[in-house]
Amino acid sequence: MTDNSGKDLNLQEMSDASAENEKFEHEVGEPMAKDVEAIYDIPVQISAVLGRSTMQVSQLLKLGRGAVVELDRKVGEAIDIYVNNRLVARGEVVVVEDKLGITMTEIIKSDRS
Repeated sequence: MTDNSGKDLNLQEMSDASAENEKFEHEVGEPMAKDVEAIYDIPVQISAVLGRSTMQVSQLLKLGRGAVVELDRKVGEAIDIYVNNRLVARGEVVVVEDKLGITMTEIIKSDRS
């Protein structure tokens, strides 16, 4: 077997090189995992937007129990999921043990530079 420079490598050298790579990957990967753990306790605000509506304050004040507010979405349309006011995903409403939930169907990639 030859390396990129065209030199012949024996099995012992290949084994040593492999061991060095594993050691390097372990050393590099371990601190990164600990760095990520530092952000686990940071609170984030998650919002699931079913739809939006615009109305005047006078209309809002007239709303009472049982009033229906028409939203700008159709039944079955995807719901926007925001994290800290940034759109990150779309999903669908699901019922989980008598509670509403959201299942993510699409992750939105941001174009941050």
